[in-house]
Amino acid sequence: MIDPKIREEFPILNQKVNGHPLVYLDSAATAQKPIQVIEAVNEYYRKTNANVHRGVHTLGNWATDAYEGARTKVKKFINARSTEEIVFVRGTTSAINLVAQSYGRSFIGKEDEIVITLMEHHSNLIPWQQVAKFTGATLKYVPLQQDGTMSMEDIKATITEKTKLVAMTQVSNVLGTVNPIKEVAKIAHSVGAKLLVDGAQSIPHMKVDVQDLDCDFLAFSGHKMGAPTGIGVLYGKKELLEQMEPVEFGGEMIDFVDLHESTWKELPWKFEGGTPIIAGAVGLGAAIDFLQSIGMDQIEKHEHELVNYAMDQLKQVDGFTMYGPLVNHSSLITFNLKDVHPHDLATVLDTYGIAVRAGHHCAQPLMKWLNVSATARASFYLYNTKNEIDIWIDGLNKTKEYFGDGFIG
Repeated sequence: MIDPKIREEFPILNQKVNGHPLVYLDSAATAQKPIQVIEAVNEYYRKTNANVHRGVHTLGNWATDAYEGARTKVKKFINARSTEEIVFVRGTTSAINLVAQSYGRSFIGKEDEIVITLMEHHSNLIPWQQVAKFTGATLKYVPLQQDGTMSMEDIKATITEKTKLVAMTQVSNVLGTVNPIKEVAKIAHSVGAKLLVDGAQSIPHMKVDVQDLDCDFLAFSGHKMGAPTGIGVLYGKKELLEQMEPVEFGGEMIDFVDLHESTWKELPWKFEGGTPIIAGAVGLGAAIDFLQSIGMDQIEKHEHELVNYAMDQLKQVDGFTMYGPLVNHSSLITFNLKDVHPHDLATVLDTYGIAVRAGHHCAQPLMKWLNVSATARASFYLYNTKNEIDIWIDGLNKTKEYFGDGFIG
């Protein structure tokens, strides 16, 4: 387990909510920020704030070095071949939309197929719906097994010679399923298709090597890994990004502008129109430094221990239903408590200072497949402890007592 003293690096955790010590179990929605990230962003605004790439004065050079330095950190963190393959965006959603609007609308046609899964977050579902409508392509879904996993047989059967692109989450934000991305990449490439990976729930929790996975695109957000909100990354293989056209036009992304024609900068800047998210990138670089100081293997091991401990303790909670596989499960548990609506459950837990998520988790087709309208979700990160899991489980039992046998809808 990671030393519990790591919590001291997260100022927000040292407070009471509704008279109780905060137990934050909603890191899948957004992770808390270590003091190193907060100080890095503060230091940037206090001493370095200037626009990047455009000026020759000292502050401008400092800001550019900090911004591009963060890009280098991302490149090393995911083992990309070059910083040219690292595009800064607002988050996972904007990264996927960039690929959909640029690559999808240009390289996918009426006779082609787009393959996704039933467990996708809306951010990796709706953009492909729109591409299919725009191009006339067919949108196909890999079916799920009863435990929320996918069989390799179903994956192979769904990806065909007509498949142009496969878009798949590496880790489900609802089921906790860890998908076999490396194997999917081989299947996709065998028919000439490209693979986009939604890494929003994997990058913060495990070591991700894009060269080893051989994915063509990877999208992730900074705020789920301790960085500020509003910064994210699109990784794309250089040869693909070079073929793609920008989707935002204006300053910074241009090379030459004439009255009727313009040309674009080289990679990655042709996709970063306007003043970029400089402070966010600085914070993302600091978050990467922090995570690497602990070690991604250690973080993954710590979270597995927490999830396994929680699953074992939850066996004692009557009426508890968990969704997703029981093995190879990520650092979240999505569940319902018999006769208690998940929103009511989350509200009662909040009175004890326990923060969990409730709703459809931006995965309404998956909720329909599960035959529920909503669920609750507890998600863990490197700063959580077994003691907090005990507090959460005690809160579940108190919630059952509070509602008794009646269902509050």
